[in-house]
Amino acid sequence: MSRWFIPFVLAVLLGAHGCTGEDFSAEEKRLISQLRLSQLGPLPADPGNRVADDPVAAALGEALFFDARLSGDGVFACATCHLPGRQFQDDRPLGRAAGITNRRTMPLAGVGHSQWFFWDGRKDSLWSQALGPMEDVREQAGNRTAFAHLVAASYREDYEALFGAVPDLSGLPQDASPLGPPEQRAAWSAISASRREDVDRLFANLGKALAAFVRTINHTETRFDRFAEAIVAGREPEDAAAFNSLEIEGLKLFIGKANCIDCHNGPRFTDEFFHNTGVAPVTGLPKDRGRAQAVAQVLADPFNCMGPYSDAGEDGCSELRFMVRDAPEFERAYKTPSLRGAAGRPPYMHSGQIATLEDVIAHYSEAPVAVSGRSELEGVIFTDRGKAALIAFLKTLE
Repeated sequence: MSRWFIPFVLAVLLGAHGCTGEDFSAEEKRLISQLRLSQLGPLPADPGNRVADDPVAAALGEALFFDARLSGDGVFACATCHLPGRQFQDDRPLGRAAGITNRRTMPLAGVGHSQWFFWDGRKDSLWSQALGPMEDVREQAGNRTAFAHLVAASYREDYEALFGAVPDLSGLPQDASPLGPPEQRAAWSAISASRREDVDRLFANLGKALAAFVRTINHTETRFDRFAEAIVAGREPEDAAAFNSLEIEGLKLFIGKANCIDCHNGPRFTDEFFHNTGVAPVTGLPKDRGRAQAVAQVLADPFNCMGPYSDAGEDGCSELRFMVRDAPEFERAYKTPSLRGAAGRPPYMHSGQIATLEDVIAHYSEAPVAVSGRSELEGVIFTDRGKAALIAFLKTLE
């Protein structure tokens, strides 16, 4: 038996594939090229947050991110649901802290490249997004004057280095908020308008520091990226990056017949927009219209880009000023999540309705009718091998 015969047989059995750019058409290589992490580019500026890229602000934000004192009972922090060892998400179908939320916790890597935040886009900046969970009774369940007192007691020097003097808090109640339980709302109403504005500004600045930290959480290079760089360069990938025949088939399906790339495109594998894909609601949760109900929320938000606590100039909020405000496509439309790392973080969809990747592919294949609005799915027929190929490809994005 010749010396090359046994390695050759093993390679065939294991699905090894010596692949170069010749295995892909010019159009396929063009699409693959756009998916490489190297094409992501720098973070876009955040006009509403002047400290967005300040390392001092990021250091303060990191401390705040892990500080459970920013919650009503001192137990829950941002990191309670955004676990660093789990792609800054929690593996649960619904976020769980002081209570249970209506949506799944989204991972944070690369989120600074987004324009809209949360599954429905009800926040228009990362710093504004950071404020929501801090007061949500189901999440951290904290309140604004308690946050202010904590800053004065524990973060005064760091805060003042970035934002100027901590306002005078003498005489302010320990617990008061416009969004809290009745006693906190009553306490908030009893505070003068000028002092409420001081607290609101401090609260907004906490969001800006948190956003500066979250902007440092980046995607890491995957086997797909190393494979794609080789393909685009017209060379054979190194052994550690090489795709087997099933993974290559999955990639071709992803950018071709399966139409995944229509929404999961670009280096983050997301178009950052909102789509109705016919995902059923969860029994027992409140009615959820997705993007259709979020437009009014983001416009009314005092912490939006055009609000009094934003650092943006008059011309600095183009996304908010020119966003589409009413479209039938927004009914039950939810944000396209990044697929980087998705294979390792089930369950899936905005409220964890689908348990496995196999079930996700079945959903997109069957294209069920939406309970309201119109699903964009048209359905794709997959063979069993095709389903396995897509999953094999998605695992290369780990």
